[in-house]
Amino acid sequence: MKQPQLINDRRVFGVAPPRWLPVLLMAVLASGCSTLVNKTVGGVSQNLTTAILGQDDPETVRQAVPAYLILLDSFVAGDPENASSLRSTSVLYAAYGSTLVDDPERASKLTSRAWDYGQRALCLEYEVDCEIRSVGFDDWDNFLESRASDDASALFDFASAWLAFLQAHSSDFVTLAELPKAEVLLERLEQINDGFEEANINLYLGILKSLRPPALGGDFDAAQEFFLKAIDVSDGKDLNAKVSYARFYARTLYERELHDELLNEVVSADPADGASTLLNVLAQDEAKLLLESADDYF
Repeated sequence: MKQPQLINDRRVFGVAPPRWLPVLLMAVLASGCSTLVNKTVGGVSQNLTTAILGQDDPETVRQAVPAYLILLDSFVAGDPENASSLRSTSVLYAAYGSTLVDDPERASKLTSRAWDYGQRALCLEYEVDCEIRSVGFDDWDNFLESRASDDASALFDFASAWLAFLQAHSSDFVTLAELPKAEVLLERLEQINDGFEEANINLYLGILKSLRPPALGGDFDAAQEFFLKAIDVSDGKDLNAKVSYARFYARTLYERELHDELLNEVVSADPADGASTLLNVLAQDEAKLLLESADDYF
């Protein structure tokens, strides 16, 4: 069997470098941004979130979301010590920068802002060292061990921003050295989530476990378990879970039959599913590209 490739090898992912994060990162808008805006302009946020996620035209969303980002920036500027405001803004910047922006330079800027907001929020909420990336692994692990299910929402929002930042800066091997700390954060979330974002947490863990060969910390048996659990938790309706399973697991291990089976299931599915419509349309676009490049890859 061919050996798994390193994460920066284009051959692993076909025609272009991978997006690590699934498009489901957009789903955290429903909980992450509504609290802030509902306090200021009634139910606008929840209605806007529903409209965004129910769209079947990603380009419309790409053009519309930046105005919302500026609105959230204004809330942060008006109350820079408000952890809820910082978290909400971080979540949206992470979602937009990692899933809807194709230009690497723009993605870098947007996810850097997401990281900054997310780090500031965590610092305010937990009074931890505000330079999270410089905190030693043992100290970080100890901090996570003291967290419980009540902390799952805040930690998930921070993890989303961190992973978006790492994805956009994947060519920087110094930045990639932070992956183990992000991974242990997700592992702790998997232990304490109490059902909160369970599908997403397992999906992110599946991706991280399959990004690297075993010699560098990868674990493909564990990755497969996480992918299967993400699909099971979503009752198979999460099309992106299947795309990520095909891209990060089946491709890396050169399992063509599994790869094509998963992607054909995605392409043939009906993407219209209420608040999952946008996510499913993006997943189908990705599945088609992977199938088109499959003969050259395998």
